[in-house]
Amino acid sequence: MNLTEFDKMRQGKPFNAIDLDLRLRREAARLACAKFNAHPSKGNLRHITRLFSSFDSLVIEPGFQCDYGTQIDVGERVFINFNCVFLDSANIHIGDDVLIGPGVHFYTVDHPREPEQRAQGECCARPIFIGNNVWIGGGAKVLPGINIGHNAIIGANVVVKRDVAENERYVG
Repeated sequence: MNLTEFDKMRQGKPFNAIDLDLRLRREAARLACAKFNAHPSKGNLRHITRLFSSFDSLVIEPGFQCDYGTQIDVGERVFINFNCVFLDSANIHIGDDVLIGPGVHFYTVDHPREPEQRAQGECCARPIFIGNNVWIGGGAKVLPGINIGHNAIIGANVVVKRDVAENERYVG
């Protein structure tokens, strides 16, 4: 059975990000985000949320960007502030009652360290898990494969390079 690059990506295997199907999927997500960002309203929010694998009650401020949207699942009562970026080549799970500050970026995708492999578009992705009742300060960057436990607080402008335990305050 031949797997598509999309299948490989979703299964956590190395995949080629310059594959035509993946580029078209990213373009569709960009257009959905652009519709919402140009005219933010509950009606236009549907352009983004119909991409998501799941969501409940959700507020997203304008400036939201994602790669695919299909690998984002969001719990109840989640607030995503202005200008957030979700690079969702792997799953991004966001629990209930999560506050995400402005300009927060989630990066699930990673690239090879060898320049030849990078030039061929090869990459891999690892999921990000955000527990319940988490607050992520503005400008924070969450790297691939990170788990943030319930009730954690992530400081503004930090790069989260390791897992964060429940109830922990991570300030870089």
